[in-house]
Amino acid sequence: MVNLRLIYKIIGSLLFLLGTLLLICTGISLYYKEDDMVAFLISAIFTFCGGLVLKYFGNDANNNLSRRDSYLLVTATWVIFSLFGMLPFLISGYITNITDAFFETMSGFSTTGATILDDVEWLPHATLYWRTQTQWIGGLGIVFFTIAILPSMVGSGSVKVFAAEATGPLRSKMHPRLSTMAKWIWTVYLGLTVACILAFAAAGMDWFDSINYAMTTTATGGFATHNDSTAFFNSPTIEYISILFQFLAGINFMMLYASIFKLKPLALFKSSEFKLYITIISISTIWILYLLMTRNGYGLERAFRSALFQVVSFITTTGLFNDDAARWPHITWVILGCLMFVGACSGSTTGGFKCVRAVMVMKVLRNEFHKLLHPNAVLPVKINGTPVPHGQINTLLAFFAIFTIMVILTATLMIAAGIDNTNAVTISLSCVSNVGPTLGTQIGPEMSWSELPDYVKWLCSFLMLVGRLEIMSVLILFTRAFWKDN
Repeated sequence: MVNLRLIYKIIGSLLFLLGTLLLICTGISLYYKEDDMVAFLISAIFTFCGGLVLKYFGNDANNNLSRRDSYLLVTATWVIFSLFGMLPFLISGYITNITDAFFETMSGFSTTGATILDDVEWLPHATLYWRTQTQWIGGLGIVFFTIAILPSMVGSGSVKVFAAEATGPLRSKMHPRLSTMAKWIWTVYLGLTVACILAFAAAGMDWFDSINYAMTTTATGGFATHNDSTAFFNSPTIEYISILFQFLAGINFMMLYASIFKLKPLALFKSSEFKLYITIISISTIWILYLLMTRNGYGLERAFRSALFQVVSFITTTGLFNDDAARWPHITWVILGCLMFVGACSGSTTGGFKCVRAVMVMKVLRNEFHKLLHPNAVLPVKINGTPVPHGQINTLLAFFAIFTIMVILTATLMIAAGIDNTNAVTISLSCVSNVGPTLGTQIGPEMSWSELPDYVKWLCSFLMLVGRLEIMSVLILFTRAFWKDN
């Protein structure tokens, strides 16, 4: 049976964390003397009350968290956080529609970055910060954040929770204690964020923008405080800083820890996943640079900067932009669409299929060609010299199949809803890969998603959740086997 009492207890404790974050926004609103202070205060009170109720129902729960419990816990946490997280939008009146408020909040926590707001610049500072803060907390995972700061909350179930929420097929560990490893990873995440804040401030941003853009960059989220995203500043320096930190946030954080804190930078280049990540960025940038110079008349530096920014933004599923890619040659849409699908490295804040899975698929295909000539050959799939278990290969192929089927089905539904073909495909990819922007004329990189029908927004919200939790962790809840007693 599912241990509902323990799940209530853990989610109740997590709601106290969420309530504290809402109180921080209350303080920001008080500082700027804006009209959303009461909305954040009321939201915090509701959230604390919700936490108390769940803690009450979870009273005297045993700490035996099974694998089944961990999948339900992680999915329920993300849904409940989005429900409580949308309260400030509704109470303040800046978003009046429940569908839109939930969409915006789920987009934040899942670091997708798609928005229904046509004009974000009229929002108060605290509301802008709340949007960014949801992405920063969701960057490495809500429950994973808890493991780092309160390991006793999930007790012996930490490993199961990590498996349910972490990104990528391979869960390598640097330390036998998961809570210690979580603290190391959060140290890298916090260090990147602080360094990005200081770099943006040094390049001319004010402190509020520096904090918000740094948080959304390192979380590879995409929410911005200006309608024109990074292009608002019209600063090549800021754009190159953004490129650098998006790129770093797309690297496996355990590899980053080893290269930075253990002083082993060359270890990165021994990783087949990182080498593919670098290769894809290089080839895509050169290709788009050539197209922009020959077809759009861009100069060399502008073409390089625009191409590199969009390539890194799309492959890391960040969604920030410094140019309108909807006006680029259509072949660039295909390139960027492929980058949306592939994504960056596992164990990072990014979405998508992940480079490590792409490496595994290529090696499986290579082995199949060898077996055509040598049917009896035993050809293991190795990642960085370590054989991948056969079970992981089966999981990889299942993930690839489900990922593809979901994109095709949802694109078909959106075409039936009257959305043009290009937008239908890229919206589906954008949601499942947690990218944010789309490509096309109806909803381009610089446009909001407000014109979508409400039922499509709910579908997109579900896809964002499924994509952020790597599909299987959510879909398993819809199987009969999950709810059987044994």
